[in-house]
Amino acid sequence: MAHFSRRGVVAAAAAAATTLVSGCGGVTATPPRPARPSAPGGDARGRMPARPTALIGDGSMADTGAQPFQPTPQHLEPGQRPPQFVVFSWDGAGEDSKKLFSHFRAVAQETKATMSFFLSGIYVLPEGKKDLYLPPGHEPGASDIGYLADDHVKMTLEQVRLAWLEGHEIGTHFNGHFCSPTTGVGTWTPAQWRSELEQAIGFVEKWKTNTGYHDMDPLPFDYRKELIGGRTPCLLGQNQLLPTAAAMGWKYDASSPGGLQMWPGKKLGLWDFPLQSIPFPGHSFQVLSMDYNMLANQTGGTPKGDPSKRPYWQQQAYGSYMAGFNRAYTTNRAPFFVGNHFESWNGGIYMKAVEQALRDIAAKPDVRLVSFRQLVAWLEAQDPAVLAKLRTLAPGQAPGDWRDYTGGTPTAPAPARTPART
Repeated sequence: MAHFSRRGVVAAAAAAATTLVSGCGGVTATPPRPARPSAPGGDARGRMPARPTALIGDGSMADTGAQPFQPTPQHLEPGQRPPQFVVFSWDGAGEDSKKLFSHFRAVAQETKATMSFFLSGIYVLPEGKKDLYLPPGHEPGASDIGYLADDHVKMTLEQVRLAWLEGHEIGTHFNGHFCSPTTGVGTWTPAQWRSELEQAIGFVEKWKTNTGYHDMDPLPFDYRKELIGGRTPCLLGQNQLLPTAAAMGWKYDASSPGGLQMWPGKKLGLWDFPLQSIPFPGHSFQVLSMDYNMLANQTGGTPKGDPSKRPYWQQQAYGSYMAGFNRAYTTNRAPFFVGNHFESWNGGIYMKAVEQALRDIAAKPDVRLVSFRQLVAWLEAQDPAVLAKLRTLAPGQAPGDWRDYTGGTPTAPAPARTPART
């Protein structure tokens, strides 16, 4: 799907080209990766499990109880090395003829991964009803990304339903993806963000009314209660969004560009999960941990670059993901964040690169492939003093003794031994 206009993200990519700045826990066990059913969803046909169901509103959603396959957050033991958390997230998650949403759900099943899918609200709104969308500062129905074909709207709804039943998070990528420096999301006020967010929720709450697909199963959750975070279009407008997000009960935001590979803190009471600057093979600068930012640095934003260079670009993207992962995994164990889109830019090389990285990372010991929602739950189960200490570790800084950071008594140096007389 043609996901967004280029200008704002090219700017974010340019900002990401920086030189390196140097610089989950009281039970023994760390959270296990959740077990998955052998077939997506409930039974072999993907139907919802047999649980009490209370329809919500027009029947677009239903209260089916707690989300399945959620790990129980564990408190770090004193001296314990944190597990390596990795979050793979998808902006504007939707299903079209490329079927990348369903593909990566299958990959998640195979790797025992949980992911965050950031749904664009207009992806569940038929184009014939686009005038229901009232974007701030724009004409009714305007959008800088395309509306999905009706059958793709239906496919997207089904993917969202199954993804939640498998334990994945359904966040938001808002709606129209406006990146203009004069009228885009970077210029919006908190009140305009409130309007945009209420509409993104509303399209999910009333998809049956808007689509007429009354024979489809409801989404098995209350989106207004379920939604605790997302990522803004073009990585713009976070400062104006946060007051609105906090007032609506969000727990985190993942919109910051150019963050460092350090343990996260909070902004205005919300966990701040930025895209991170990671090594970019062949260059002295770093790149944001997102497919489009690699594309912008490789081809200047052209999604159809020189086919002869695609194998190198794919390997470079894969190498960048792995370099970012390994830097955290072997040193400060800061959570690693990857953002991507269901796109086929440059022949789909970024999809291949991120899948290869995901599979290789999943095979490493002590790795937890989680959603942002699950990471929030783990962070909030920890001692704030321990998290504050972990935040003092710079990117690539390995602790001499984890007890200096997660508690316990550091090992005292052994006393010098006096040679025995002979």
